[in-house]
Amino acid sequence: MAETIDEISIDWKDENGQQLVKQVRKEVLTSGAWSTIMFMYQDLDKKTGGFGPKKIRVVRYQKRSGKYIPQSKFNISSAKQAKRITEIIQTWLPEMDEKVDSED
Repeated sequence: MAETIDEISIDWKDENGQQLVKQVRKEVLTSGAWSTIMFMYQDLDKKTGGFGPKKIRVVRYQKRSGKYIPQSKFNISSAKQAKRITEIIQTWLPEMDEKVDSED
């Protein structure tokens, strides 16, 4: 387990040292006791021996006893899915800026 955000990676190797998941990019969205990090990564295609298409993973970590522990994750498995999520967020952003109405 990582002690700092800089140490957090989703690179993954098996017991023989073969890389199964390759981290391509990393962006810290929030940091603190609860941190959120977005990764671009590729999985090893065991049939071809090469890495497959790039995907995105958003991971939420909680820092407990000095270690960052993953609590939840969400994978975006295709560019099509990423584009659709982006479109929806863009349409929702103006509403997020609106003042919250108080209930009477």
